[in-house]
Amino acid sequence: MDHLRASLAASVFVGVVASVGVALAQAPASQPTATSPSSASTATRAETWTKKEWAAMKSEWAKDRQRWTDCRNRADDQKLAGRKSWSFLYQCMTHA
Repeated sequence: MDHLRASLAASVFVGVVASVGVALAQAPASQPTATSPSSASTATRAETWTKKEWAAMKSEWAKDRQRWTDCRNRADDQKLAGRKSWSFLYQCMTHA
């Protein structure tokens, strides 16, 4: 069962990464604006993930217990909750 969950999480992650890559490839390079979805950072896009996508990423990140706990504590210190914390946690977990 754990193998199935890991496979599901990995496939969701690959799907999200592929979708982001396609969106970036289709975005016009010369006309990005602050309000266009194509110019939004990946961390900001994390706020628009489905709960299923978010759960998959959380389960992957939780494997690194120390870092995950540190990032969650930092989000709590900033009083971030729900989807508002998603972009912060994404950046915290993906950047060294």
